[in-house]
Amino acid sequence: MSVKTNINCLIVDDEAIAREVIATHLSKIDAITVVASCSHAMEAFNIISTHDINLVFLDINMPEISGISFAKSINKDINIIFTTAYRDYAVEGFELQAVDYLLKPISFDRLLKAVNTYFDIYATSNQSVLPQPEANPFMFVRADRRMIKVDFDSIIYIESYSDYIKIHLPNETIVTRETITAIEAKLPAKDFLRIHRSYIVSIANITSFTNEHIVINGHALTISRSYKKEVLELLEKY
Repeated sequence: MSVKTNINCLIVDDEAIAREVIATHLSKIDAITVVASCSHAMEAFNIISTHDINLVFLDINMPEISGISFAKSINKDINIIFTTAYRDYAVEGFELQAVDYLLKPISFDRLLKAVNTYFDIYATSNQSVLPQPEANPFMFVRADRRMIKVDFDSIIYIESYSDYIKIHLPNETIVTRETITAIEAKLPAKDFLRIHRSYIVSIANITSFTNEHIVINGHALTISRSYKKEVLELLEKY
């Protein structure tokens, strides 16, 4: 049996930015067709009743009808990849035999791994799964009323201030009206590390760290309590 190359996908999330991030990631995978992007479960029910849907990216914490309830009520031939900002739902999600469970913010690398898991289990026999597409080594951000190209390897760290962020580069700082969560989703997960709700750092540019701080480019940035365990575990592997 060969790889099924036309996978119809549905995105269900009450947060517009979350839907946009997932759709952007999926647009890079040729085998996936996003049929619709829905803000609530009732809309998703209508799509499923009129389209042949193979895979659903489903937020768990939604108003009125939760993702868990929605997953229990649809055809079991439709596979689910849960998405959520809350770790506590993971066990219940896997009890429903979900393909995977993605914790927001979702990077492209992590989403691709979940899609490959879907192909590996449900859409392939003994053949290899989706090829790893070559990711862009840069992103564009809006600043000074124009789109500016930012190379990932030039970023030292990113700092959030409410509804805008500062991207610190070796010789300049770019200020853009963007959320740090949206920017994080664009970054290659293997090269960057979220250490605080207000900081993302380039792993390659870290000069030292303690249990409380990371020193990068002469600045000591605080590691917040909620990120500390993952940050220290990752850095201690190097």
